[in-house]
Amino acid sequence: MAVRAAEGDEEAFAVLVRRHAPGLVRLATRLVGNGPEAEDTVQEAFISAWRTLPEFRGHASFSTWLYRIVTNRCLNVLRARKPQEPLEAAGAVAAPEHTVSPGRIAEARAAVSELHEALGGLSAEQRTCWVLREWDGQSYAFIAETVGISQQAVRARVFRARRHLTNALGAWR
Repeated sequence: MAVRAAEGDEEAFAVLVRRHAPGLVRLATRLVGNGPEAEDTVQEAFISAWRTLPEFRGHASFSTWLYRIVTNRCLNVLRARKPQEPLEAAGAVAAPEHTVSPGRIAEARAAVSELHEALGGLSAEQRTCWVLREWDGQSYAFIAETVGISQQAVRARVFRARRHLTNALGAWR
């Protein structure tokens, strides 16, 4: 499909967009936080991918290539922001209606709020590696290829992010 799209087949590219957009929007939302901003970031990434698709050589999978484009765009957005801005990526998970109590709702909201604040304390690079690993379940190798760093560097960033989050969220343990 990527080969046909690289040859200018717009329908093939549309299939790729439909296939990959949901995961990429989830990733962007987790990284930049804002739904519309995340969608804009992914849309810009797809435009960039369409323009550079003829240069895609297949050294990595098409999915990895797209993740890298989106991740780089998200990092640019994060770097342009003021430091320590909280990430608004995780929404409150609603329990089934019959088991929800006001106390549990308040507790869940407080936990999510503290998680957002703690994620805001991570560097953009740490946040990216942590989100790809913990929320997207990606391998260290995938993250390294996507972000363009070594697996060792990915492991170090994820470790530092975990340590920071553990310290910041210690009251919730």
